[in-house]
Amino acid sequence: MTRHLFFTLLSLLLFASTSLIQAAEPSNLVRPDDQPADMSKPVKVYILMGQSNMLEMGKVAGDQEGTLEHAVKSKGLYPYLVDDAGNWTQRKDVRNVAVMGSGGPDKWQVRKNDWLKVAGGKIGVEIGIGQHMGQFHDEPVLILKSAIGNRSLGWDLLPPGSPSYEFTDPKDGKTYVYAGYGQSPLRWEKGTEPEPIGWKAGLQYDGDVARAKQVLSELDKYYPGAKGYEIAGFFWWQGDKDRYNAGHSQKYEQNLVNLIKQLRKEFDAPHAKFVCATLGQTNKDDASGTEKDIIEAQLAISDPSKHSEFKGETATVYTHPLSKGGASNGHYGGNAETYMNVGQAMGAAMVQLMKNQ
Repeated sequence: MTRHLFFTLLSLLLFASTSLIQAAEPSNLVRPDDQPADMSKPVKVYILMGQSNMLEMGKVAGDQEGTLEHAVKSKGLYPYLVDDAGNWTQRKDVRNVAVMGSGGPDKWQVRKNDWLKVAGGKIGVEIGIGQHMGQFHDEPVLILKSAIGNRSLGWDLLPPGSPSYEFTDPKDGKTYVYAGYGQSPLRWEKGTEPEPIGWKAGLQYDGDVARAKQVLSELDKYYPGAKGYEIAGFFWWQGDKDRYNAGHSQKYEQNLVNLIKQLRKEFDAPHAKFVCATLGQTNKDDASGTEKDIIEAQLAISDPSKHSEFKGETATVYTHPLSKGGASNGHYGGNAETYMNVGQAMGAAMVQLMKNQ
């Protein structure tokens, strides 16, 4: 019997399977029991990717509104994060590993390699995600983040198999050819010869995937005592940079579908679950322009009437009700509650997919 409890979702709209699920109760996470996982079992690996909002941007210290300390100690939120003495708890069944590099696989930095806990000056969605997955699984869990800021799905993170295409820019009325995977530059006017630059479409995708694979190839360095692993799922929070380019935003759905398929192929995990979060400032009911393109694309990948191949295997967390203000391009003002709320919601969504499989 697993140790997971029956969870209720955060105040959110979660698009999964065939129904629209709405709930208003807080996530039913409990204080970790300080016990290690069953190390005789393979590690359940969850890979986190995206751009800067997938990094740690929520402020921890301080007694002012928006910090994690204020949320926990003054408002009584996320009580599972502290023990009876008021110290931050840690999970000894979940490893928190983060790697980063700009561009291809030759750039390499290990940013985090420890048990899941609040540490340092900022936190990200990995805290809520890791708490849910650790509570759900008996197996050891690895939260593996491979991401860097200021990257678009339509260019930097473009997955293999993405073709070039033409788009007429409404700003100047010219038709451009947008780069497919491996091409450079980002775009060039139709009828002209492209002049490559020192970057190409998909370079960040190549690097982020390679860095995650490097961790897995040396698993014992990142999860001591591990006996193999299984890629259980992917978490994706991205879209800010694509909203500044209409040529990218109108291809976001196609690129996101390809991303899911390619990640599953890269990691030999054909049925790994995929949870995507929308941009917090975007209200789905009155979105317009490029933000409308992106949120509709993110919701579509979890709609089986549009993508039946992902039925029961993808979920989209609508984060607008969870955000405490600000926007993705300002990292929501560093409000820790936004990052905790979104992380908890993404973790709860993944648990729901696992329970339904």
